[in-house]
Amino acid sequence: MAYGDLVIQKDLDFVVERGDVFIIMGGSGCGKSTLLRHLVGLKRPAKGEILYDGVSYWDAAPGVQENIKRRFGMLYQSGALWSSLTLAENIALPLEAFTELGKSDIRDIVALKLALVGLAGFEDYYPAEISGGMAKRAGLARAIALDPDILFFDEPSAGLDPISAKLLDDLILELRDSMGATIVVVTHELASIFAIGSNSVFLDAETGTMIASGNPVQLRDHSDDPRVRRFLNRGEAALG
Repeated sequence: MAYGDLVIQKDLDFVVERGDVFIIMGGSGCGKSTLLRHLVGLKRPAKGEILYDGVSYWDAAPGVQENIKRRFGMLYQSGALWSSLTLAENIALPLEAFTELGKSDIRDIVALKLALVGLAGFEDYYPAEISGGMAKRAGLARAIALDPDILFFDEPSAGLDPISAKLLDDLILELRDSMGATIVVVTHELASIFAIGSNSVFLDAETGTMIASGNPVQLRDHSDDPRVRRFLNRGEAALG
């Protein structure tokens, strides 16, 4: 991954398995969000391939790329809701754009998705009228509107209090189990990493490459790399 001559990360080689809650982690400035942009088709790798079920995304024809992206759902760090639209109107947007469903069917699906994230009855609220945690859940309802195979999260707990963050973590696991979705999460929050992560990759800013991959709890307890152990045990160090 590079911006011009500036290489952000190199020699990345990892597999996200179907059904994973896959954590992209590492210190500030290591390229976590940049990697996410590559995975969702917003930025082309300077070298290498990104494959979905064996299909190289960036070598595929535009129509194939579009079909792959239709499998994605994305929750942005800010929630990225349209402030001038109600929650129902925000969630209806992808359904109106990418399906032939009628208004009644869309209304029913919107109500269902809001109910799934604990926001039943909030259809007519505007983003400014709800809390930050509720806005994140509304953004998640929009992300799952088209029943995606893969959900991407960019720092989902950012700006949330610990209780709201825990509720969002629980919701992510519930959606993984109920939808059968694969989850990819960029985060540096230890509580979330250990609560939901089944697999991970650790990006290092100093060396500009990945220095570990695997289950986060296993990496915390057994990694041979002191940088990984220090990052994943920093909460205990602070308490000590």
